[in-house]
Amino acid sequence: MVFNKKGQGLSLTTIIVAALALIVLVVLIMVFTGRIGIFQGGLDKAAQAEMVQMQITYGDCHPSATAEVTFGNDFKVAESEESKELLKAQYKDDISSCKGNSDKGTCESAGCKWK
Repeated sequence: MVFNKKGQGLSLTTIIVAALALIVLVVLIMVFTGRIGIFQGGLDKAAQAEMVQMQITYGDCHPSATAEVTFGNDFKVAESEESKELLKAQYKDDISSCKGNSDKGTCESAGCKWK
């Protein structure tokens, strides 16, 4: 019996093309994730700016830190200006309800934070 022992492996050209494609893919991922990080940073700054504007109106009794974080996170993921305005209005209502409490006991029992 005679066997034909030809190689069935990948050609050198195929290996080189695959390696180049992999390098291009890695570079694209690095560029894209870098841009996403910049975009996320912009969203964080916008949410922080809104929070600072809201904090200016705080009195002695104001929403808790948890409420602030929730507002910031919800504001960052809001997709439309309409939803952002709705979130701001709801948070302003929270601020107003907290401001209505004139002493520490009623403030904290309402779920707000005193000073």
